[in-house]
Amino acid sequence: MGLVRRAAPAKLNLYLHVLGRRADGYHLLDSLVAFADIADVVTAQPAPALSLEITGPFAGALQDELSENLVWRAATALARRAGIEPKAALALEKNLPVTSGIGGGSSDAAAALKALGELWRLDLGERPFQGLGASLGADVPVCLFGQPAWIGGIGEAVAPAPALPPCSVVLANPGVSLATPAVFKARIGGFSESARFDAAPADAAALARLLETRRNDLTAPALALAPGISQVLRALEAEPGALIARMSGSGATCFALFADESAAQAAVQRLSAAHPGWWVAAGKLL
Repeated sequence: MGLVRRAAPAKLNLYLHVLGRRADGYHLLDSLVAFADIADVVTAQPAPALSLEITGPFAGALQDELSENLVWRAATALARRAGIEPKAALALEKNLPVTSGIGGGSSDAAAALKALGELWRLDLGERPFQGLGASLGADVPVCLFGQPAWIGGIGEAVAPAPALPPCSVVLANPGVSLATPAVFKARIGGFSESARFDAAPADAAALARLLETRRNDLTAPALALAPGISQVLRALEAEPGALIARMSGSGATCFALFADESAAQAAVQRLSAAHPGWWVAAGKLL
């Protein structure tokens, strides 16, 4: 088999409620996750040994200690589970900012597992594959699922969500990296309730109305650590055609939903011109 290519799309927490905290310190979550067609790319091809090349605009942040990269760890874990030698030339095109709340590393790991599963002609079954993903990180199972989903537990409990309507999305990051454990540690106050819904939203505006009654409980602690996120949220909210703006995950990347693709593209042009230090990108929900 020749080269296998898999996209690693940005993961968006359309809302994220913190329901409680386990005795071991991990927090219990309820979140609606969707994916955008703004993505890293993982490729795998036959080789006599395992190697990993990282390119792309955010490659520099990942060049040290390649063996700790989630793509490398996914490859070695999958080979170990299958009882084979990890032989493949892997390449990661890193287009998404690192530690930015959009699941870049987890999505990369999921893409690597899928690419190598095909390259090595493995059939591990759904449960072992998901279990392997969970061992790599709490977000990897939902990234393996790759469709709109509810996540529960500490992120490992994944269930299909109602179909989401066509939406354009603009992502913006102020050039800030936030470590997820630090954001959870900074969180204070009580806990939220689960806020899942049954019916599929009819259109982008209906989805935005549903999200308005929900929130991201990690926004306040993220703002305490990185106040510049508030400027990103205000800028997105002010864009013509923006239906709702919100931070994703533990930040610092924020997103805005649009019903109109041209409005989203125009927003990227304006935001990029006004804030040249930001990473800004437009796409569609998958």
